[in-house]
Amino acid sequence: MAEAHSAVAFSFSITHEGWDVNFDREVLHLVWQSGIRSWKKRIARFKNNIRNGIYPAPLQSLWAIVAILAAVHFAKYGMVHTCINAILVLMPGSTLLWELLACLLLGMVVWLAIIYAVRYSLKLLLMYKGWMYEERGKGRVISTRTKIWFLFVKILSGGSRPLLYSYQGSLPRLPLPSLQETMSRYLRSVRPLLNDKDYSRMQKLAQEFQNGIGAKLQRYLVLKSWWATNYVSDWWEEYVYLRGRSPLVVNSNFYGIDAILIDSVRTQAARAAAVISICLQFRRLIERQELEPILIQGLVPLCSWQYERVFNTTRVPGVETDRIVHYMDSKHIVVYHKGRYFKVFIYFRGRILRPCEIEVQLEQILSDESLPAKGEEKLAALTAGERAAWAVARQEFFFKGLNRQSLDAIEKAAFVVALDDFPYEFDEHDPSKLDHYGQILLHGKGYDRWFDKSFTLCIGSNGRIGFNAEHSWADAAVMSHMWEYIILEEETSLTGYSDDGRTRGTPEFTPPVPIRLQWNLLPPCIVAIEKSYQVALSLLNDVDLRAYMHSAYGKGFMKECRISPDAFIQMALQLAYYRDAGRFSLTYEASMTRLFREGRTETVRPCTIESAAWVRAMVGNTASVEERVRLLQIACRVHQMAYQDAMCGKGIDRHLFCLYVVSKYLEVDSPFLKKVLSEPWRLSTSQTPHGQTPKLDLKKYPRCISAGGGFGPVADDGYGVSYIIAGEDLIFFHITSKRSSPETDSSRFAQHIERALSDIENLFLEWRRLQQQKNHKH
Repeated sequence: MAEAHSAVAFSFSITHEGWDVNFDREVLHLVWQSGIRSWKKRIARFKNNIRNGIYPAPLQSLWAIVAILAAVHFAKYGMVHTCINAILVLMPGSTLLWELLACLLLGMVVWLAIIYAVRYSLKLLLMYKGWMYEERGKGRVISTRTKIWFLFVKILSGGSRPLLYSYQGSLPRLPLPSLQETMSRYLRSVRPLLNDKDYSRMQKLAQEFQNGIGAKLQRYLVLKSWWATNYVSDWWEEYVYLRGRSPLVVNSNFYGIDAILIDSVRTQAARAAAVISICLQFRRLIERQELEPILIQGLVPLCSWQYERVFNTTRVPGVETDRIVHYMDSKHIVVYHKGRYFKVFIYFRGRILRPCEIEVQLEQILSDESLPAKGEEKLAALTAGERAAWAVARQEFFFKGLNRQSLDAIEKAAFVVALDDFPYEFDEHDPSKLDHYGQILLHGKGYDRWFDKSFTLCIGSNGRIGFNAEHSWADAAVMSHMWEYIILEEETSLTGYSDDGRTRGTPEFTPPVPIRLQWNLLPPCIVAIEKSYQVALSLLNDVDLRAYMHSAYGKGFMKECRISPDAFIQMALQLAYYRDAGRFSLTYEASMTRLFREGRTETVRPCTIESAAWVRAMVGNTASVEERVRLLQIACRVHQMAYQDAMCGKGIDRHLFCLYVVSKYLEVDSPFLKKVLSEPWRLSTSQTPHGQTPKLDLKKYPRCISAGGGFGPVADDGYGVSYIIAGEDLIFFHITSKRSSPETDSSRFAQHIERALSDIENLFLEWRRLQQQKNHKH
């Protein structure tokens, strides 16, 4: 084995005959190559940092400016000649060489001044968010102000191709809303949820907070917003994710599903090898910063900092708080199969292994009939249980020796691959198969996913794929981007698969043999594993997951109604929830704040005064068709405005969260903040984005889209709903709830969603019919 080989690569001893030195040339060559590769990456990273630091100017512009200044100087013209002569006074000589050096120094100063003026101007321009509120679609009219803004942004963005992190220095900081604005928005958002008496009480609490301790907390937050790059993100990561002591499985981690409408290859090793290879391509794009930054409308950049931790990243447990550990490089992945862990090297002879070579390695793992060591099969249950218990076990049983080496191999891997010994199935006529597919990816068996890793790539025995991702290091949009890239690259790849379902190509050499990780799990450690497994088992057995495919219509019909598709679906969810629960509930919808540096998410509150008025009109019998359509259009406009406000830093919940953190630091109690942050999100929703990969053309590849993914319920008596608008005619909903709650039922809620979408469709069809009748009469 390679590790055993390296242990005796070099030896030194003294005998009665003199010194005796032995070394293995092959291993020393591997060490040399590894060092060369590491230095190449450092140099490339340094060059990219320079390019990012001077973006949007290309490096060649420096020599152009120096040449212009030198020409002006030697022509003895104006201020340039005077400045260079002043620099020459400080030089040891005044020869031609020193004159050229003076021109170079002045050129660098002028060049940097221009660059930073352009970057700061671009940052000021990107602070303008008026374009977000402009009308979209056919026949839209863009304001003159926004047209001028677009022109200046285009000019200052330059003509050179940006790297992944080129815009980071030009992104504005997340603005801090005023306390009065947030309190006003909050009170409006809870009005449909409270009766007059409770609302009056809440108004009083809010007023006391705003006029009292809130003003002091706001001042501290203003200081942080000036000092920190982003006043929310570090506290959000720390207190919402890393300090959470509850299990990651179901409560935090999320999953994504394959492009199930595409007939994929059925050979497990081949599909796994191809997808692993594409993941490594994506990692290389990130490392070299060749991945294109996402630009809204081809112009406005989104923050890219979350991409840094997609690979080589793990969440390390602590007794009080966890930490995210990111390794700059990793030359291996770890594969889990039938209770055993294998270290698989992905580099050999100076390059990444090709799919056909990775397939050879995976076939070796699949054909390995060795049994797992005692306790090894359920080892990953430690990552699924309580965080404090895992931290204690890690310190006690994995701190040194063989267990530490094997744990390091997993934690330092680029990512983990789970080769399952059962199929992932989908059948349009049997919805239970897609439900089971989602459950496999959300929690598996409770011990067959390494829940601490940034993501675990899951491969079914029939070649279907999916992933389970840890949430603290980034938001779902980043994983969705990578997943979209994988699906598109696999579909459009020229190499692909042969007729027998294998990867194309012939290995150039025998790839490194996978190394079976060894463990020494003592009885107390096995007891700790079993305890964590029982915790995970109780959680996964309580999950009620329903994956509903809505094929009656999709985004195409919503556009015809001239309504934002997201607002359309959110209103359907409000109607469905009201019919299911008989009341309105605090609703969470995630939106992103990546228009700002280090932005993550903000909450949109879709349950509004306007949405409640429309829902009541729909469940009642008195409102006319015209009235229902009018109320729906108003509700959708209000929702869209709230979503845009959230993206522009005018949200409610992150501001209140940060005020709460400051209050805890100052050890002051606020009845208002305590009340706000204790309110349960009984309906937690999120839209899975797609179209982040520029090459994706759904007209050309209409079935090349993932079925989305999902997450567990946030409240014990609530629903978690994730949805993806899959092209023009298809929507996938992933609905979760807890079986232990008598108030919820995921299948029942899916039926309510189906009915709500049908009711809205019929409403608009009837409204159009009535409009046509009126037009004929006139």
